[in-house]
Amino acid sequence: MAENEGGIVKKGHEEGLKMAVSLLEEFGLPGGLLPLANVIEVGFVRATGYMWIVQQKKVEHDFKMANKVVSYGSDINAYIEKKRIKKLRGVKAREMMMWPPVTEIREDDPPTGKIHFKSLAGITKTFPVQAFAFGQ
Repeated sequence: MAENEGGIVKKGHEEGLKMAVSLLEEFGLPGGLLPLANVIEVGFVRATGYMWIVQQKKVEHDFKMANKVVSYGSDINAYIEKKRIKKLRGVKAREMMMWPPVTEIREDDPPTGKIHFKSLAGITKTFPVQAFAFGQ
């Protein structure tokens, strides 16, 4: 069985972006966490929490408040749950001259105003949640 089987799919930039932001908000994550461009498709399987995003090309975004540049690939997928994105693929954060993949994003529950990004190497970086608000 394919991971995206039985999923809700929105096609096109406007509808796809709207769905991605509403999923982030529904699960208690900052709305600006996924600054996407030229979205082709966004999908979500409610039974498993699996979500996927397809955009025309990768996008780099500078989160100025966090002093962090993040690269979002053309294919992004993960499992989303309350205050957490896990098994994330397609997202990398620049650390010095390297781009290690980000594998998990977790906001504290109960809220402390902090959000944590875990890399494949097991390194976790913590930032203020407001640094990833919509429009940042």
